[in-house]
Amino acid sequence: MFWLSHHPPDELDRCYRFGSLHLCARCLGTYPVMFATLAVQIALRAPLEHPLDLPVCIALVLPATLDWALGRFQPHRFSNLWRSATGILLGLGLGRSLFIHLQRPLPPALLAQGIVVTAIALPVIFAAYRQKRRR
Repeated sequence: MFWLSHHPPDELDRCYRFGSLHLCARCLGTYPVMFATLAVQIALRAPLEHPLDLPVCIALVLPATLDWALGRFQPHRFSNLWRSATGILLGLGLGRSLFIHLQRPLPPALLAQGIVVTAIALPVIFAAYRQKRRR
């Protein structure tokens, strides 16, 4: 079931296993928290602006992004519990920026998250590709 685990067979150690079902450890932290964060903000009618939105939203996506980046080169560096924890932080950050985005498209916090993730991911993807080609 690819929609529950987007990892190929050689990366299933990054998943929790429930019988024959594999659930990505980071996604298991990210998506429930992201949707819960959205729901709580909607229910509480959270403000759309806060002076700390930008730095906090960036700070919350960094651990998962950096963990993912290190995992490309050192796949067994961290545990699934760590991946889930960074996923929870990611879910909080994405939940806040998406809440704002749903009411005011493309807020600075969401754009900044995209820039930070892209700035880290692109060099890592290219480096991992080059490393794989050399083998």
